Amino acid sequence: MSPGRHLPAARVLAGRAIDEKILHSVRERALASGGELDAVALAAAVHDSGAALGSGGATASLQALQNEVSGLSVLEPFAQQEGVTDVLVDGRGQVWTDSPRGLQPTGFSFDSAEQVRALAVHLATLAGRRLDTASPFMDMSLNNYRVHAVIPPIATEGPLISIRVKNARQLELSEVLQHAAGFWDPLLGEVLRRRLNFLITGGTGSGKTTLLQAMLGQVRPDQRLLVIEDSKELQIRHPHVIGLQARNANTESAGSVQLSDLVIQALRMRPDRLVVGECRGAEIRDFLAAMNTGHQGACGTLHANHPQAVPARLAALGALAGWSLQATSLQAASALDLVIHMERDGRGGRAPAVLGLLETDDEGRLSVRTLFDLHCQDAVPAPALDAIEDKLGTPVAAAVRDWRCPAGRKGTPC
Repeated sequence: MSPGRHLPAARVLAGRAIDEKILHSVRERALASGGELDAVALAAAVHDSGAALGSGGATASLQALQNEVSGLSVLEPFAQQEGVTDVLVDGRGQVWTDSPRGLQPTGFSFDSAEQVRALAVHLATLAGRRLDTASPFMDMSLNNYRVHAVIPPIATEGPLISIRVKNARQLELSEVLQHAAGFWDPLLGEVLRRRLNFLITGGTGSGKTTLLQAMLGQVRPDQRLLVIEDSKELQIRHPHVIGLQARNANTESAGSVQLSDLVIQALRMRPDRLVVGECRGAEIRDFLAAMNTGHQGACGTLHANHPQAVPARLAALGALAGWSLQATSLQAASALDLVIHMERDGRGGRAPAVLGLLETDDEGRLSVRTLFDLHCQDAVPAPALDAIEDKLGTPVAAAVRDWRCPAGRKGTPC
């Protein structure tokens, strides 16, 4: 695939150059329709332009044209590949994809930094965002993607584009849990049934959002879910989901809506469950405060590379909200019942690996006590079993006590 060498006023679509006259016509239609164009509207736009795609490969040409105008342009085919979770353009214009097979080069490169920048600006325009020297980065949702772009001077080696592909098919909980579904499924079901407050933690791309989405799909249909996100990612199969999304300031630095604002608004909307897609700022104060004032079944995700890093992450977020270390520790230990830690295994899969409990010591320092770790095949200590029984009941504690990894791979989460 070629990005179109030496065609500054054209695009190569389905093997032929499509001039700017067609692109201008369909862009006008895209803007008028909010960025979405079906095949009929595209064909009408081409007709209005007075140009012709030709009879051969017309369907492919129209699809490529739709990608150019309301999708990811030349990056769309990579995002559509089976199993791809991320499409990345580096500072040299090289395109990479991430999937269960790991991060791999595609062999596709842009001709110049100008082409990458033009695509990034085009994507920003589709979402009504600004991307220029004064505003050199942006984060947005576009169709089934979350798009992030950074341009010079912030990006020192050239424009960068990072695209997270949202899973079009919502996975069942058993699919997310994979080999250990027999253990985790009843445990997580009990977490939901008892309306415990929990965080799903893990590193980048570990499957935090995927697990949260699958779990919330198991919530009773008579419960009202208030979902707060910085950029919409969660696609929850549930009959009563209310979504709130943060908003950046406009070019006049007005109109910003922060996650912390949305948490406060959500509490006035009778939530049965309060969900924060990703905790990463001062909203942690209002989120923890809500849990400590009777809002049960609250949950969210938190970026942490291992469970022992969770207290430090919470402390950092609490500091952003003006809390002391001790205040954050006490609030978190009181509010959160469990930590479920996700990891990527050596086979490219993503699955929960550790169940933890937040607690404070005599000096008020926060820590995560591991209750169960699928890396280990050793017996679960009696105090941990007691804590599991206290939180989740005797049947779950018995299942944890008797658990043996069916794969028999010590050191690798099952």
